[in-house]
Amino acid sequence: MSKPRRSAPSSTHRYPRTARLNETLREVIAEELTRIDDERLDLVTITAIDVDPEMNRAIVYFDSLLGEDGDAGILQALADHRVRIQGSVGRQVRAKKTPILSFRPDDVIRSAEHIQQILAASDTLPPRPPSPDDVDEPGALDGVDDPDLDDRGLDHPAPRIHRHDV
Repeated sequence: MSKPRRSAPSSTHRYPRTARLNETLREVIAEELTRIDDERLDLVTITAIDVDPEMNRAIVYFDSLLGEDGDAGILQALADHRVRIQGSVGRQVRAKKTPILSFRPDDVIRSAEHIQQILAASDTLPPRPPSPDDVDEPGALDGVDDPDLDDRGLDHPAPRIHRHDV
């Protein structure tokens, strides 16, 4: 009779392998960018990495203080230094494979900035309701709909419904 097969030891990590690899790649690539002496990459930040489950390819998302105007130059600089960056990843990351890197601007951050600008613009916000302190002033509620006021501004309370009316 053969011995029962041992079960594989459970992983001590609390999040998936690809998430750990994404974070490790982000740190390694960001560190390598600081070592590269190219002024086009001075204001670049690596914001996220997306590695496919087979670890064949990785999309590196970046942002820059130059915004969309600097994307073409940054993409060219990253393409020029891709082999060096990928070699650094291969030396520093313990993995069977080194994913092929591709670079893209991070549209999520730019969309969030655009939404923030829209919300900050004064013409997109509705007018502010009067504060409770302003209500005592005459004319403070002009233009405010009050169901108890008629067209002439006279106060007519809403009719009460009594139990025997129902």
